[in-house]
Amino acid sequence: MLSESQNIEYKESWRDEYLKWICGFANAQGGHIFIGVNDEKQVIGLPDAKKLMEDIPNKIVNYLGIVEDVNLLTEGEKEYIEIVVTPSSMPVAYRGVYHYRSGSTKQELKGLALQNFILKKMGWSWDDMPVAGATLNDIDRQAIDYFLRKGIEVGRISGDAYTSSTEAVLRSLNLITEEGQLKQAALLLFGKNPKRFFVSCDFRIGRFHNDESDLITQDVVEGNILQMVNRIIELLRSKYLLSPIHYEGITRIEQLEIPEDVLREAICNAIVHRDYMGVHTQMKVYDDCIMLWNDGKLPEGINQEKLFAEHASQPRNRNIANAFYKAGFIETWGRGINKIRQGLKKMGLPEPKIENHVSGTLITIYRNVGVNGTNNTNNVGNMSETNVGNMSETNLTERQRFILSSIKKNPLITGKEMSETLSVTQRTVERDLAAMQKAGIIRHEGKVNAGVWVVLEKPQKKD
Repeated sequence: MLSESQNIEYKESWRDEYLKWICGFANAQGGHIFIGVNDEKQVIGLPDAKKLMEDIPNKIVNYLGIVEDVNLLTEGEKEYIEIVVTPSSMPVAYRGVYHYRSGSTKQELKGLALQNFILKKMGWSWDDMPVAGATLNDIDRQAIDYFLRKGIEVGRISGDAYTSSTEAVLRSLNLITEEGQLKQAALLLFGKNPKRFFVSCDFRIGRFHNDESDLITQDVVEGNILQMVNRIIELLRSKYLLSPIHYEGITRIEQLEIPEDVLREAICNAIVHRDYMGVHTQMKVYDDCIMLWNDGKLPEGINQEKLFAEHASQPRNRNIANAFYKAGFIETWGRGINKIRQGLKKMGLPEPKIENHVSGTLITIYRNVGVNGTNNTNNVGNMSETNVGNMSETNLTERQRFILSSIKKNPLITGKEMSETLSVTQRTVERDLAAMQKAGIIRHEGKVNAGVWVVLEKPQKKD
């Protein structure tokens, strides 16, 4: 006899409460319940098996509204019962409660879990639902035009679509219901102010040292999720990650420590597959890794091993996934994780780590090692005038790289302005500026409070 597992249960005798287990199996992948068998898979028999053969099918129909096979089996002179539960295409409740078999346990579905379960059983995705009170005035035409440009560039949208009306574009993407209401995906993808409708639709980035108690700086990226991706990448490039510089001949090469296509794939996956009824997506940048938290578990039966193998795409939000595909941001073949792995491998970085938690998914991407064999990210905030002798653009701290980027964009920027942007004290910025000047990376010309910053192409030796 088979061992007790995800879809097999053994019970020594019948109790009506076992209707909950039948309900749970029906709502999941189905299963078998053997009555008259103990946990050691030994048949102990039932004295009233024939009566139960009449009672159990009737109770299943009366309490659950489904019909299941109930079989009388024998072993020697002992009789026992097998209940074969098939997966139901509709949600099944027992006394108003929805049960679900997950692993070897039975769960009661409530709140967001219940809502997601019912949507899935009905063949809908969350982003299919209409938004009460939303109109075409809530849609940003510039976001529509951005989407069309991207889609036309990659050949996934016809060139003549650029002249289409906003409503026509939304209808072509199945983002308007038959009754004319905007779907939730429409507001997330193209809304002028998506947060008005979805309070947790932002993307948060934080820079930490070794743990969450040591926050250095943070940003909240808001707005429509389609244009959000580029803004996140730009923040990572300018403020959070290193871009070691090297020269090929006279050509200056500046490349992110983690390939941009890897970051873009991870961010797109997070945005497309997240549960928008939960908390915002969080990216935590540590000295040695990036941790990307996303509300929403992996699909049933999927773990890291299966993600790394060939698998079909199972988008949580089908309409959002379709728009990202049309814009050329993602593929539809379930290859996203392997693209991340391949990109990291080319840079000599370890495999990403993917963890499936009760309420969401955590992916960890490990950071790069510097050109001299040391981790350039470990010295954030620790640079002082005592160790500037070997300083160059290749080993600046992240804060100093942000300062350098700010100066390049605005040579008139002040230390006070940079400290406010970085959420650090002005004195901290002044120490960084002094160290960078001593290393010959920048110099200040003019009056102390009214001069201009000059970026030197290569560090100059000090006499």
